[in-house]
Amino acid sequence: MGPARLLISAAVSLAAALAPAAAGDLDAVLGRAIFKRMWVAGGASTRSADGLGPLFNARSCTGCHRDAGPSQILALEDGSLEGAGLIVRLSNAEGGPDPVYGRQIEPQALAGQIAEAKTEFNLVPPAAGEPGPHTAVVLSAFGYGPLAPGTVFGVRTGPSLRGRAALDRIDEAAVAALADPDDANGDGISGREQRLDDGKGGTVLGRYGWRAGHATLESQIAGAFSLDIGLSTPLYPNPAGDCTPAQKDCLAARHGDRDGMTETEVTAEMLAMLDAYLASLKARPPAADGAAGRALFVAAGCGACHVPEMPAVGGGTVPAFTDLLLHDLGPGLADPAVEGVATALEWRTAPLAGLGDGRTGARRFLHDGRAGSIDEAIRWHGGEASAAKMRYEGLSAADRAALVAYLKGL
Repeated sequence: MGPARLLISAAVSLAAALAPAAAGDLDAVLGRAIFKRMWVAGGASTRSADGLGPLFNARSCTGCHRDAGPSQILALEDGSLEGAGLIVRLSNAEGGPDPVYGRQIEPQALAGQIAEAKTEFNLVPPAAGEPGPHTAVVLSAFGYGPLAPGTVFGVRTGPSLRGRAALDRIDEAAVAALADPDDANGDGISGREQRLDDGKGGTVLGRYGWRAGHATLESQIAGAFSLDIGLSTPLYPNPAGDCTPAQKDCLAARHGDRDGMTETEVTAEMLAMLDAYLASLKARPPAADGAAGRALFVAAGCGACHVPEMPAVGGGTVPAFTDLLLHDLGPGLADPAVEGVATALEWRTAPLAGLGDGRTGARRFLHDGRAGSIDEAIRWHGGEASAAKMRYEGLSAADRAALVAYLKGL
């Protein structure tokens, strides 16, 4: 067992000896340290933090989620976007990976390895009738030849992680009760569940990710370790991350997994500690002066999908501001990199906790960071959200400001 695993083992033993509350606090503290850890290449003397890559997007969770917040992205005067947390997802028409580049473009590589491509993100001026620019990415300097015919790509950003762990506690039956895929009640909203293979011959509700591609927080964390940092976990045990059989040098590179060891670069205990840390980042309580904004939010119909509270397993509620369902948000927000049953038009209702997080001037909104403000993000809503968007646009400037101020306080 390597030093990192010994450290975790000792921490687990200490946590077991403490009172439950103290043990949970220790897990959260250790989880925060893992969240901030800067990973290095396999074989480094710092064996507690090696295993990075060989191909990757970031060296740390903080690379995309500074202080566990949203991606920090600056819109420059030349129209380009700059900052951490902008990634490029790949898919074919069925949502599968590119045969060479996998599920995501990794623009960084360890010494001796070849990065997959250079990425350049830009804001494209709005067409007539659009509320603002949209994000486009230029891919160049491909390291392994062209993308396969039929491979498409889309830009993604990282949301705030505040309150996200609570999504695990939402009662699945309550989500199913809200689903109305054929709009049987005629309200113009036809949300449906993203059902994922549970590996046991059945399916489970997707809860995490822009298109609900992960069922649990643990799965979402493990997926990010694999795709973004190139680290193995019990859920994604390949130490080469997103490298494919076509990338032979990547597969042959030295990794953090040790000969004779059965543990992955990120162990189950480490995932549990990260889970505890993210669970400690609670959603903010409603602001004392937010009652008027909340009333406007509900009256506009935003709460039909961004449900403020969802029933929790075992009783109580979760301050969710989501129904966890997939909704058609119209062609303006369409993105071809599909996932599971979600079409190019469909997105899981984004939870709104932490919407006001992020450094002033470096906070952008929606899946690809196109919107520079909450107001602009609302105006991009179409499809099933068209009626709510129109009611919002019909408010007075003062009422719109009150609604936006309420959302910033979440």
